[in-house]
Amino acid sequence: MKSWLKLMLAASTAILLTACGSDDDDPAPVTPPGTLAEVATSAGFNALVAAADKAGLVDELSDPNADLTVFAPTDAAFTALATSLGFADANAMVAALDGPTLAKILTFHVLPTNESAAELVAGGASQATLYSLTPGTPATLAVDTASGVKLTDAALNQASVTSADVAASNGVIHVIDKVLVPPGVLNVVQMAQSNPVFSVLVEAVVAADLAGALSGAGPFTVFAPTNDAFASALVELSITKDQLLASPGLSGILTYHVVNGDVRAADVVALPKPAAVTTLQGSTFSVDANLAITDGNARIAMLVATDVIASNGVIHVIDKVLLPAP
Repeated sequence: MKSWLKLMLAASTAILLTACGSDDDDPAPVTPPGTLAEVATSAGFNALVAAADKAGLVDELSDPNADLTVFAPTDAAFTALATSLGFADANAMVAALDGPTLAKILTFHVLPTNESAAELVAGGASQATLYSLTPGTPATLAVDTASGVKLTDAALNQASVTSADVAASNGVIHVIDKVLVPPGVLNVVQMAQSNPVFSVLVEAVVAADLAGALSGAGPFTVFAPTNDAFASALVELSITKDQLLASPGLSGILTYHVVNGDVRAADVVALPKPAAVTTLQGSTFSVDANLAITDGNARIAMLVATDVIASNGVIHVIDKVLLPAP
């Protein structure tokens, strides 16, 4: 933390000198903003500061020649992600993750140019970050400016800019209410944990004791039902969620949603149709030319989103729970 302590001391000294040098009869001089690192420190972004320090990004955020845009999650945002992933709090998460992993997460929050809120609106629906999953190809953030500025990350979470255009001498900060999850950093279980729309799926995976296996090397392709899909399934099967989670057949239902290998949407499109897809459970479901999925009970599920890229595979979101043949 020495780097950040130096920044805090420098910022405090500048403020003190400004105060001592002022005259009651003269207007107070305008103090120019500090660097991105100094502004983040003085504004109390404690989790962000700790993560950036461990990730070795202090120099980049302090570079006087930089002109960056930083989407800065609040401490509450870091705590929310940490607890969703099973950590006690943001401090525990930062302590547990290594520097390179934190660097990947944080650089996904940085645009290579200085973009005010107005420029974000004019910049289009997809904007490149400093993070690259594939070398030479920057990962992008989906930007929605229909009502304020909202950002969609790789786990399909949407963060809102809650305070825009916080000036720094080498860029600008926009405060956001969620930590943005980059592609290819968290495993398939963690990607699901990070998005509340998959909370029932996560509960089921834990109840079936599959979290450890699906957090392994893989790769796995997971067809992930949303909470709404599970709610519909419970009505259809006339059971409660507790009954589903206690069901001896739960593991078979969940592994029916998993395919060995990293199968992207383009791979599915390229399959001769109708295609029979063999699951980890052992039986198959079929995919037709419209990418509709027919399970072992002739029930049809549609893809809601594709290619949610994890560190050990990929997730495709579906609108119905798939049921294997009896």
